[in-house]
Amino acid sequence: MASLTNAIHMFQRGDQSREDFIAEIDRALAAEGSNSAQLLEILSEEHTKVPLPPELYAEVQRHIEHRAVPPGEIGDETRMQTERIEAVSLRAELGTGPFAETERVKGVGDTLNGRFELTECLGVGGMGTVYKALDLRKLEASDRNPYIAIKVLNVQFRGHPKSLIALQREAKKAQTLAHPNIVTVYDFDRDGAMVYLTMEYLSGQPLNRVLRAPGFTGMPYAKAMRIVEGMGRALAYAHQRGFVHCDFKPANVFLTDSGGVKVIDFGIARVFQRPEEDSEATVFDPGSLGGLTPAYASAEMLEHREPDPRDDLYALGCITYELLTGRHPFDRQSATQARAAGLKPQKPPHLGNREWRGLRAALCFEREHRTPSVARFLEDMDEAQRTLTPGRVLAGAGAVMALVLGGSAVWYWGGFRGETVTPPEPPLASAVPAEPVVAALPAPGLPEPAAPAPAPPEPVLTLAAVTPILSGVPCSALVAVVDGSALKVDGYVPERYGAARLKEALGAIPGVKRLEGEVAQVADDQCKVIEPLAPYWVSNQQAGRGASIRMEGGRTQLVAGDQLVFDVTTPGFDGFVHVDYHVQDGSVVHLVPNPLARQHQAPPNYTATIGGLGNWVIGAPFGTELIALVVSPVPLFDELRAESESRTDYMQALGERLSQLAAQHGRERIAVDFVQITTRAP
Repeated sequence: MASLTNAIHMFQRGDQSREDFIAEIDRALAAEGSNSAQLLEILSEEHTKVPLPPELYAEVQRHIEHRAVPPGEIGDETRMQTERIEAVSLRAELGTGPFAETERVKGVGDTLNGRFELTECLGVGGMGTVYKALDLRKLEASDRNPYIAIKVLNVQFRGHPKSLIALQREAKKAQTLAHPNIVTVYDFDRDGAMVYLTMEYLSGQPLNRVLRAPGFTGMPYAKAMRIVEGMGRALAYAHQRGFVHCDFKPANVFLTDSGGVKVIDFGIARVFQRPEEDSEATVFDPGSLGGLTPAYASAEMLEHREPDPRDDLYALGCITYELLTGRHPFDRQSATQARAAGLKPQKPPHLGNREWRGLRAALCFEREHRTPSVARFLEDMDEAQRTLTPGRVLAGAGAVMALVLGGSAVWYWGGFRGETVTPPEPPLASAVPAEPVVAALPAPGLPEPAAPAPAPPEPVLTLAAVTPILSGVPCSALVAVVDGSALKVDGYVPERYGAARLKEALGAIPGVKRLEGEVAQVADDQCKVIEPLAPYWVSNQQAGRGASIRMEGGRTQLVAGDQLVFDVTTPGFDGFVHVDYHVQDGSVVHLVPNPLARQHQAPPNYTATIGGLGNWVIGAPFGTELIALVVSPVPLFDELRAESESRTDYMQALGERLSQLAAQHGRERIAVDFVQITTRAP
């Protein structure tokens, strides 16, 4: 690896001509002990630091791809069965055979099918090279997010007779695996001999780059578990739908800049529960391409046994161990080698006994002794996490996320938050010393003076006294909690009514001595949104079902060009998530579901970050806008609605549909939350 790196550095310093550089590259490739995938990764990393000329990068890439892969290699890369691939690839290089290249390999700066302009090489893998691409059609339509990612098949894989079938199956499987922790795949196509797959663009870095960083010795437990939970949710979702990843490894886990975790490349996943009607499963088995990564493959995978979810558990255990310690549990030896050598993983320092038992069970060489499911693995690790980090708050059915709103549209009781309400003070006593007071005794025979009347009892604060005031506020969503003489009110009031007016009315209720809460003023034109959804918002808050939507980091002041990123927490029941963006111009944009992400069912108490991949970018018109979350027991509508439509028409249809669902399933099965944002020009 060092010789390839040195050759690139020498050219970048200007010590070599182009011809000498190519010759040096060929000499380096002949001497390298790594396989093509590792060499392509080195090339990608060096190109990221100091870009090579696009045509030169493509030429070096082509030289690496055409290099024969020595048999029996073990490493992070996906190992491919190479005998037939090398022969077909050689014919392509010589310009013969059915897969002969008739044009040069395209790279950065080129355009596929006149639509996708390759702008940056993001990385390489066992199946192909991934590029950032500009979708010229989206750019022409002024789309706010014109970038996508494109995976182009490597020459060796492209030459395989079943490569196009493999890519089509990967696209289809990935489209069925619609989950926040799984990369969204759009479609596949070809441009001449170049076959490629289009998917969502991810901004961040693969996990293997984190684990291989110089000096990396592990992460704190809580930080590592956030990544493990994201990986686990993705795998559990796939397993529930009958898929095993079969090549789960750090290079197939992507950490986004917004803190999200995405699992990529289900390219060789095989169905372990084949339904009778799925005839395609009997036509093509991607496992026949022989793709796996020995350092993370279970012993059963290496022995070519039928895939099982517990195979992914072994890989997940290895990655978890690396996250915590910075090293592989078996020094990167394959499971069969480690088993034959009698190797046992060592307990990571500072790891409690309970979580170590859970991690060790995932690393068992025998499938029957391994953790039975990803859900069980996460449960084992999470139980220990709650013990070790008691300060961590987990989203749950009883947790209500506080709305953090900023700007002039928000009022935190005008500085009155938590203030004690007291009656007027009595007049101050005179500063002149008072004369001694001598109590006069009643004269003999006269009746004693009447005792002073007892003070009237203090009024008792009740929710019944608060409810009429809240219900009298038009276009509002308000919820109150009474605790002795303290009154807490949260929610939304329209600007025309005003938060100050509400504060005055609440402060005048008999028995109120302390008033607190968070009340936001919403633009009057958002009443069409608030009014039909308010009853479900109130019941969600009162029941503590925990459904919430908030802007990532609490940031609600956005300018043109900012990404729209928000966190969603689902209530304590299975439901379908709907997120609508109510724009300043009176329209509504449906964010979830949408044509590219139709699957929107979520488990109970599930938390996800949405929009972190640059899905939506703030643009005109600007002003105060509202984003609404609705979680329902069934999809709100039978078919996907237009991406953008009139707010008036949509809210009328939505209100009618929610009334139907409330009658059929109960209002408690509908959860609603809002978050208000303010947008402006740069």
